[in-house]
Amino acid sequence: MERVKFENIVNFVNEIKDMLLKNEILEKIMAGKVSLVFRRWKRPTVKTGGTLKTRKGVLAIKKVETIPFSKITDVDAKKAGFADVKQLKPMLSDRDGEIYKVTVKYAGEDPRVALRKSTRISGSELEEIRKKLERWDHSKVFGKWTITYLKMIRDQPNTHAQILADSVGLEKNRFKANVRKLKELGFTESLRPGYKLSPRGEKVLGLLTANK
Repeated sequence: MERVKFENIVNFVNEIKDMLLKNEILEKIMAGKVSLVFRRWKRPTVKTGGTLKTRKGVLAIKKVETIPFSKITDVDAKKAGFADVKQLKPMLSDRDGEIYKVTVKYAGEDPRVALRKSTRISGSELEEIRKKLERWDHSKVFGKWTITYLKMIRDQPNTHAQILADSVGLEKNRFKANVRKLKELGFTESLRPGYKLSPRGEKVLGLLTANK
């Protein structure tokens, strides 16, 4: 069961990568100059009414719809940041699946950014964090990994994920999936390469390992 769950996570992570946007496009979305994204998927990785966290902030997914290539206009292409349909075509010709037209809008800063800076942690909040990490530590696949990862990232910032994964005997995708969980709690920040602990992560690690 654990193996199946992990494979599902990896597949989801790989699909999300298909929605990654270049900084140039993200900045144009933030400025209101780009409002469409085109992708070819076997299944969409975003949905109408949802959101997408990016390096520059959160995008609101206003609408997701399938569209045949013949129906894409030059106006659509320009709204996606391309000069015309001809320039857009190569990006949609290298894989199987249907073409999806995604209407997007900048929704604001990633809430995790503010969370990473939050170091005022009450006793009840710390207890909730402790319980969540303990649940993750009961994994039959990974064992007790949460504190180990936090310490490793603290002691080895800017270290390639592959090197960190090798040090704990894991495939890189497995390792990165776990780090992503810590990132959602505001404990880590992604660097190029590797990671570092956020101020919140430093605080939590200190509280959880005090007197140990």
